[in-house]
Amino acid sequence: MFRRLIAFVVLGWVLGFAWFAMTLPQPAADEPSDAVVVLTGGTGRIERGLEVLSRGWSRRLLVSGVDRDVKPHEFARGYRVRASRMACCITLGYQAVDTRSNAVETAQWLAREKVKVVRLVTNDWHMRRARMELSRTAPAGVTIIADAVPSQPSLGTLLREYNKLLARAVLGAVSGN
Repeated sequence: MFRRLIAFVVLGWVLGFAWFAMTLPQPAADEPSDAVVVLTGGTGRIERGLEVLSRGWSRRLLVSGVDRDVKPHEFARGYRVRASRMACCITLGYQAVDTRSNAVETAQWLAREKVKVVRLVTNDWHMRRARMELSRTAPAGVTIIADAVPSQPSLGTLLREYNKLLARAVLGAVSGN
């Protein structure tokens, strides 16, 4: 009986991983949102957030998890953002150091800015866990649009992310968060 249980758990993990790896989230359509949030850490994320802003799909941008040494003028210069755009529309968040703290920083910003519809930008392999964390912390009534940046993650990246997603899902279910 014990071996059957272990075999069932392993089979469930393998099938779940296959689903996770083969059905990575995709970029969102050009639907409007009140704001866009970019979680730092992967190639193409900030560029996608700036594209969403420049196309008018969102009016404000939060870049969560910016290194404390990066100054706004350095960010603007590095990404070719006009000073007027930085002043009106872009917030750099320096509090987050991981996905959970990205969600907390973002939720606080969403509440302050009174955002009702937010576009979440991160890499495809990271989107499910990022969205789960943000869903847990965002103010009530906020709609999250997942806007995944396509990538070509390694098997190791997929395995680590899948296990993190499972661990956070189980921990959240047990703790009620």
